[in-house]
Amino acid sequence: MSFRMRRLFPVLLAALPILAAAQNAEKRTTTYKWVDERGVVHYGDSVPPQYSQRESTILNQQGVQIGRREAQKTPEQLAAEERVQQEVLRQKQHDNFLLMTYTSVADIERLRDERLATLDAQRTAAEQYVENLHSRLSVLQTRAMLFKPYNPRQEARRMPDDLAEDLVRALNELKTQNDALTAKDNEQAELRRQFQLDIERFKLLRSSRALR
Repeated sequence: MSFRMRRLFPVLLAALPILAAAQNAEKRTTTYKWVDERGVVHYGDSVPPQYSQRESTILNQQGVQIGRREAQKTPEQLAAEERVQQEVLRQKQHDNFLLMTYTSVADIERLRDERLATLDAQRTAAEQYVENLHSRLSVLQTRAMLFKPYNPRQEARRMPDDLAEDLVRALNELKTQNDALTAKDNEQAELRRQFQLDIERFKLLRSSRALR
């Protein structure tokens, strides 16, 4: 140790208690403000454990707010924040997709029309199939009228099992195909809605870029 350091060493040792006392004094002058479950405001040099999860305010010795402790969030609040963050990320990724995929609104409209044309072709084929099912069902119902219980004549025979099974299958298939047509209509409407949202978002993103 140099002569200079030997002279300073006792001074440093003497200063340590002073620094510690100053830190302790600062801690003692820190006041916390919190509100209990009845809405009553409390002050103290520490927050009781039962209120540690609540929001509290940190005050200096002049009573001026110098900090704040956030309330501990519930699992529901954390889950909601996570959903918001995921939605923000999803929107950012979709924005990047729009800007990197399309050069103009016309590009989006062109792809929309192609997708709608494909759905229209699928719907036309489904409608033709439904029409054929109606024709088949009509034939089966005509045959069924020859048998009980549709034929009230005493000498009418019981409907054959294969005819009854064909009727049931045709009716079920007709219902399935009608439901499919309804789903196809909904798909077309959703496709139009999504593309319209993309068009509006694309315009907004391009105009924002132009203003920079």
